[in-house]
Amino acid sequence: MIKIGILGGGQLGYMFLQNALQYPCEISILDPAADAPCAPHAHHFVQGDFKDYDTVVAFGKNVDAIGIEIEHVNVDALRHLKALGKKVVPDPEALAIIQDKGVQKEFYIKNNIPTAPYFELEHWEDLKSKEDIHYPIFQKSRKDGYDGKGVQFLKSSADLDKMLQAPSIFETPADLDREIAVVTVADHLGNIVTYPTVEFVMNEEYNLLDYLLIPSTLTKEVTDRAETIARDVVKALNSPGVFAVEMFLNKNQSIWVNETASRVHNSGHSTIEGAYSSQFDQMLRTLMELPLGSTKLFTTSAMVNLIGAEGETGPAQIENIETLLHIPGSYLHWYAKAVTKPGRKMGHVTLVNDDLKQLKQNIKQVNETIRVVAKK
Repeated sequence: MIKIGILGGGQLGYMFLQNALQYPCEISILDPAADAPCAPHAHHFVQGDFKDYDTVVAFGKNVDAIGIEIEHVNVDALRHLKALGKKVVPDPEALAIIQDKGVQKEFYIKNNIPTAPYFELEHWEDLKSKEDIHYPIFQKSRKDGYDGKGVQFLKSSADLDKMLQAPSIFETPADLDREIAVVTVADHLGNIVTYPTVEFVMNEEYNLLDYLLIPSTLTKEVTDRAETIARDVVKALNSPGVFAVEMFLNKNQSIWVNETASRVHNSGHSTIEGAYSSQFDQMLRTLMELPLGSTKLFTTSAMVNLIGAEGETGPAQIENIETLLHIPGSYLHWYAKAVTKPGRKMGHVTLVNDDLKQLKQNIKQVNETIRVVAKK
């Protein structure tokens, strides 16, 4: 029986486990939080820091294959484990590119991947003396950003006091029509498959995904281009694994790659109910070197994030869950996080319906009635 180790025990690991436990494998999880969602469910749970070299090496020596559910892990430890003959997905060199947004941008330019114009500053304060800057502009910290954190929108020089105090890239904003993504999977033999293009609708308050649609409402010409670009990105990364290639569709219908996640991703969650093989199933297949699953969809689906309500901090509960369960084709995914906080991802709802008008009405009903609050 193959022994698989996953760095990270949050909601992505939790959904991975729900699928992986159907297979003949033994799953170990490494996470710093004793109450991580995966802790009660893995065959083996190790509390420890996945950013620490020695901790990751010691954990990895006890398994056959190592995967991730978060990018912010110790790459040098993964390189060492690969040298010992362990299977590491994604490859440490691909992960090293993804971890640093400056390196990631250089990778896109080198491989002729369309992306937003940008420049890089090692010392963030140098922006104050830069004379040829054109506002507005996005500042993105090179490392450790996630879920909208590590990003600052600078409308003018008056916003310079809001700058992130970290080495950063500064990026020209897209002339945005909408945000899209293509979840792409590669196996150990170099085979690559893509799911249909996903269309995002954002929560502007928290800079998080509000809901997504798969397949998107875009033309076939646009989605074919997006899926070709995603394939080009993953082919150039030269690594097995699940990759979410996030993109901007500009108003002139050009496409820029925003960034790539080298793991299962929010944009692929509704594949659990909507596709023959989910992104989590594909993750397991890449770790076990099994044939890739079908990315064909059963139906149109939407995914709605459940985030902690404003002003609510404490033990988590869902309000109006009965309303949700009255909606045909609704599937609740609760992430088993003990504490809710404003803006924290606490779960999601998948909605399936081939009638797009009805699907959007169902999304609206979920957004208007379902709240994640603290128990009184």
